Amino acid sequence: MVKAVVGANWGDEGKGKITDMLAGQADIIVRFQGGSNAGHTIVNDYGKFALHTLPSGVFYGHTVNVIGNGVALNVPILMKEIDSIVSRGVPAPKILISDRAQMVMSYHILLDQYEEERLGKNSFGSTKSGIAPFYSDKYAKIGFQVSELFDETSLRNKVERVCVQKNVMMEHLYHKPVLEPEKILQELMGYKEMLTPYICDVSAYLWDAVQEGREILLEGQLGSLKDPDHGIYPMVTSSSTLAAFGAIGAGIPPYEIKKIIVVCKAYSSAVGAGAFVSELFGSEADELRRRGGDGGEYGATTGRPRRVGWFDCVASKYGCRIQGATDVAFTVLDVLGYLDEIPVCVAYDIDGEITTDFPVTSKLDRAKPVIEKLPGWKCDIRGIREYEKLPENCRRYIEFVEKKIGFPITMVSNGPGRNDIIYR
Repeated sequence: MVKAVVGANWGDEGKGKITDMLAGQADIIVRFQGGSNAGHTIVNDYGKFALHTLPSGVFYGHTVNVIGNGVALNVPILMKEIDSIVSRGVPAPKILISDRAQMVMSYHILLDQYEEERLGKNSFGSTKSGIAPFYSDKYAKIGFQVSELFDETSLRNKVERVCVQKNVMMEHLYHKPVLEPEKILQELMGYKEMLTPYICDVSAYLWDAVQEGREILLEGQLGSLKDPDHGIYPMVTSSSTLAAFGAIGAGIPPYEIKKIIVVCKAYSSAVGAGAFVSELFGSEADELRRRGGDGGEYGATTGRPRRVGWFDCVASKYGCRIQGATDVAFTVLDVLGYLDEIPVCVAYDIDGEITTDFPVTSKLDRAKPVIEKLPGWKCDIRGIREYEKLPENCRRYIEFVEKKIGFPITMVSNGPGRNDIIYR
């Protein structure tokens, strides 16, 4: 059976924890899109980890961890990440990398930095990990696929062609040093050496696994609202964040994805620029940020403070719908225990018109939140394992949200640990 774990909102919903938890029953975990630009924070018996490229199943001995063709593969970061978990006592994970995956080049990272610098105050709030230049090159057909590393003559020719194109930008747009083909070729040869032990025809491997009835978990990065088609364009990422793309980014038939677990936070948070209707500012935001997540709401990749706000029913209903949620995992509920009243954004006011439908970006920029307040539960709910044992106001909050979004909340996370979960 194939299940997907994806985000309902702007990313940072707690997908890493849910994937890590579900990986206990899975045979294969697949990262199918995105790169090292966002992190998944995981707390387990080995400690606390921020993963950027590795699938969140690497902490189990029985799993195979797959990097699919849809991933932006930053080879040095991946190698560092493998070393970083093994050096902390985690057994060396079983890893397979698609021969059709493409590699993030050092110049993609430079181009990302230079462009953000050039845009100044109009920048995209990029993590400067090279993601947009990488995907631009992939679709312009000048990216480097892992399989190309094994034909040095044609690789050398391609490197020279690519450098000619990139150097026009380096020299005339950014006024930076030009690329040297020989150095780029050396970089690629280094990647070949690092990747050779892991390379696999992933779609054939997954096809066989599906036929054998093995449990496969697709792990998405970021969330619905960062999707380039269905998100808050242009303040989005550069690969599709939707479960539907899991079929493409892993190379499996779309009809095999039977369960789509959409992760949704009990309040809202976001890294990066873009519309965020229920956003909080000042001391209210500082308090929620300080108490949030495990050790506060700070980006797993950048360390920068996340933007925070109250739960947004409009964005979450849309995010779950566009993902095709069969189940919703509701995370960080324990964080809200300090509040007397819990505000919830139930609709948007756009130019005097009240709507519960998520609009396109130009209208979203004018949207104001319509807030409803629910009574808080004023106690610590960590350690509770049964839904009926949650305080009445806490259950009321979950059920209120569930009704507003229209999708079943089947898992409630009430702490950072792998076992801090309540099944409904």
